[in-house]
Amino acid sequence: MVVDLGERRAVDRLFHALSDGTRRDIVVRTLQGEHSVSALARLYPMSFAAVQKHVAVLHEAGLVAKRRQGREQLVSGDVEALRRAGAVLDALEDVWRARVERMGALLEEDS
Repeated sequence: MVVDLGERRAVDRLFHALSDGTRRDIVVRTLQGEHSVSALARLYPMSFAAVQKHVAVLHEAGLVAKRRQGREQLVSGDVEALRRAGAVLDALEDVWRARVERMGALLEEDS
């Protein structure tokens, strides 16, 4: 699995964003429907600014889209970004399974 540097950085941002429980929860909520950042902030025991930073990390990773409606910033989840994460994990699993199969073949040869 050869990946160029730009693609690796994008994957790193994606998994970094998903590494935090609050951000994963925000993704789930925004996949279910569009939410304003202020509405999201009321759901968590942290400051508005902290939630805003979580949303910024998710946006940078491509996991959510943001749009302005008047004074509100609305956030919606991007299912395609999750599919990209799944594809990366599937590719890693394929590498792992091939390695296990090779080890099994070597063990059978030694028997």
